[in-house]
Amino acid sequence: MSIIASFAVPHPPLIVKEIGRGSENQILKTIASYKQVAKEIKELEPETIIISSPHTKCYTDYFYLSSTTKVEGSFATFGAPQVEFKEEIDKELVQEIEKISKEETFPAGTINEAVELDHGTMVPLYFIRKEYPNCKIIVIGISQLPLDMHYHLGKIITKAVEKLNRKVVYVASGDLSHKLQEYGPYGFIEEGPIYDKRIIKTLQEANFKELLEYDEEFLDKAAECGHPSFTIMAGTWDKRKVKASFLSHEDITGVGYGIWTFYPQEDEYVLLAKQSITSYIKEHKKLKVPNNLSTELLNNQAGVFVSIHKDGYLRGCIGTFLPMQNNIAEEIIENAISASTRDPRFEPITEEELKYLEINVDVLTPPEKINSKEELDPKRYGVIVEKDYRRGLLLPDLEGIDEIDDQINIAKQKAGISKEEEVDLYRFEVVRHK
Repeated sequence: MSIIASFAVPHPPLIVKEIGRGSENQILKTIASYKQVAKEIKELEPETIIISSPHTKCYTDYFYLSSTTKVEGSFATFGAPQVEFKEEIDKELVQEIEKISKEETFPAGTINEAVELDHGTMVPLYFIRKEYPNCKIIVIGISQLPLDMHYHLGKIITKAVEKLNRKVVYVASGDLSHKLQEYGPYGFIEEGPIYDKRIIKTLQEANFKELLEYDEEFLDKAAECGHPSFTIMAGTWDKRKVKASFLSHEDITGVGYGIWTFYPQEDEYVLLAKQSITSYIKEHKKLKVPNNLSTELLNNQAGVFVSIHKDGYLRGCIGTFLPMQNNIAEEIIENAISASTRDPRFEPITEEELKYLEINVDVLTPPEKINSKEELDPKRYGVIVEKDYRRGLLLPDLEGIDEIDDQINIAKQKAGISKEEEVDLYRFEVVRHK
C-alpha cells in the first residue's frame, strides 16, 4: 500500500464558522470544495493522514516531524477556544520516515519538544473530522531548504508508507498568493495573480516536476505560503501517474485559496481486472468488454495472469500462458474472475475485501523453448517446466527468487514434478501492469 490520494488545500481561519461568524460566507466555493475533500477522505478510510503545514514547527535546514504520541490544539488564538483537537500521532510511521532519513543522511526527524497543532493543520482537520473522526495523523513542517529537498522528503515518506504497508492520505496545507487585491490585508503585487494562475495550471496538470522550476525570488514576491508544502506532496507521487482534479479557486479576501485532489491514474489493464472482480463479486455478473478500451486490448491476443494481494500477502493468482479468449480484454476479465473466486489455495474474495485489494496484470509473450537453464534469468524471464502431461509456471521478477535453480524448483513443485526429474524448459517475458 502507498499514498492512496492527496489533497492540496488552503488554511484560512476565517473559513471556520466559529471564527468567521458569518464572514466565511465570502468564500462559499472554498467551503464546498473542502466538504467534498472531507467526504472523499471518509470514503477512502485511510489509516493515517499526513499533513504538511507551513505554520507548524519550521527550521531553516531541517524538516520537523511530529515527535509526540498525542498532540492537541485549539483556535483560541482566533477567538474560538471551544474548537479543540486531540489527535493521535502514527508514531510507527514517524519512526520509519526518520529511520530512512538517517540512512540517506537527509535532514528530517523529530525533536524533544511538545508542539501544539497550528492553524495550517487544524483548518483541514476541522472539515475532515466532521466526516472521518478516527484515524492517526502526522504533522510535517517545511523548511528553508531548496525545493528539490522538499520533493525528496516526499519520496522518503512514500518509501516509509510502502515499507509499513500503510494506507495513507496526504494533505498539503497552504494558501496561494497573499497579494491579489489592493483591499486585501497584504496589498497587491503583479506577481500575485501571475503565481496563482501558474500554480493552478501546474497542479491541475499534475506537472509536479514543474514545481521545482519556480524561481525563489518570484515566489517571495508573490507572497505564497503553500508552495513548499505542495512540493513535498508532489514527491510522494514520484514516478507514478496521477489524475488531478481542480475543485475551486477564490481570491475574494485578497489571498488565493485553491483546492485540488490527486489520485493514482490506474493502468487500463489493472482497471479492467478490478472492474471484472467487482462486477462478479458484488453483482454476480461477468463484466462485458467496455467499448472504450485501447486497440491493444481489443485486437491482440496473449496469455495473461491476474495477481491479487491484500495487506502485502497473495490473495489469489490465476492465468493462462497461451491465449484462450478472443482478445486480451476478455483474457483479463476471465482470469480476474478466476483469481478472485477459483484459486484453490484461497477462499473466494468477499465484497468487504474489495477496497483493500492490490491487483497486478501480467501479459505474457509466447513461450520459447530453450535448451538449458543458462538461458534463464529470474528477473527477466518467467519459466515453464514440462514433463509429460505435467506443467508448472512461475512468473519473473518475484520477490525472494533470485536464483535460476530456485525458480525451476518452485515451478516443478507447482506441477508435482520432483527436483530430480528432467524437464523441458520454456521461457517467456511479461509486461507487468500495476
